[in-house]
Amino acid sequence: MREVVEIGLGREARRTYGLDDITIVPNRRTRSSKDVDTSWTIDAYHFGIPVLAQPSDALTSVDFISEMGRLGGAAVINAEGLWGRVTDMDAAVEQIVSTAFDEEGYDDGQMTNRAIPLLQKLHGLPLDKDLLSDRIRDVRASGVTTVVRVSPQNARELAPVVAAAGAEIVVIQGTLISAEHVSADGTPLNLKEFIGSLDVPVIAGSVLDYTTALHLMRTGAAGIIVGGGSTTNADTLGIDAPKATAIADAAAARRDYLDETGGRYVHVIADSELETSGEMAKAIACGADAVMLGSPLSQAKEAAATGYYWPSVAAHPRFPRGVIENLLIERDEAPSLEKVLLGPATEPFGSLNLIGGVRRSMAKAGYTNLKDFQKVQLSVRSWL
Repeated sequence: MREVVEIGLGREARRTYGLDDITIVPNRRTRSSKDVDTSWTIDAYHFGIPVLAQPSDALTSVDFISEMGRLGGAAVINAEGLWGRVTDMDAAVEQIVSTAFDEEGYDDGQMTNRAIPLLQKLHGLPLDKDLLSDRIRDVRASGVTTVVRVSPQNARELAPVVAAAGAEIVVIQGTLISAEHVSADGTPLNLKEFIGSLDVPVIAGSVLDYTTALHLMRTGAAGIIVGGGSTTNADTLGIDAPKATAIADAAAARRDYLDETGGRYVHVIADSELETSGEMAKAIACGADAVMLGSPLSQAKEAAATGYYWPSVAAHPRFPRGVIENLLIERDEAPSLEKVLLGPATEPFGSLNLIGGVRRSMAKAGYTNLKDFQKVQLSVRSWL
């Protein structure tokens, strides 16, 4: 039952919960983490771990994409980022980092917006579709599942291009999205018609509520993204939704859509500022099938900007909603992506061996697969 509170005379609001507000409560037999299966399948594509990397140029080097695929996940290429705009990706990333931070750098966890104008300038360069297509073909030829993101505004133009180049899954993603996006010239993008015209599965998002999630499922999307990713929407737009409730609402929409269609299952992917294995476990416990990660993966030595992270929306030409983060003190000691995801961990706070943490959480609660783990008992912290 929904809990509604009065916030003033004549104004009410629903009480919602973030991931920090809830805990997982084991209430049955325990198992060995060796017996836990973290794999999932979307359309015809099988993944060994429930992790997609956010479409950030700070992550997607060729080595990073290849290693994500080898480890069982997938990295999402941003078709509207640097991949189709600059010939020397390494030099562009280095320029961004050196502009954002001086030689002394910043303390661990510091952020800056000093390089935002440079990001805007680089993203304002002409998009070379041939260069973008060639790079997508190279990724496809390497044998990893090729996932490419386009914005709702440019989906009509770019989605067919990236699909023809070899994208096996297309992600239509904005910080917030609806089933019918109206572009600046007033021409609507009807996602149901558009998704039906593509020969590849589509993941769409982001959404924050039950109604939008259900509408997106009805467009034929194979998966929907819940949460605004690593953005500053709460500061800039006043828009945010506590993620535990948002994920649970989307999972409820999935259940109702499953009944409505007689068995069509749409995957829910939690995309938020997830930082630890515990937060990942709670996102899945709330109903997510997989998660999208950004900054936790940037500490890996294979990442394009090892130790630094920025979301794609940090480069928005008129209204950036993201910062550049400095996440490592000693880059010479950067862990491998394998250590970040699969361990072994050398710290006790859940930033390494992310999948190992999820597996242990599932095992402690007595579950051996992701779908069943969505039934685990949850509790709300007493301070609420």
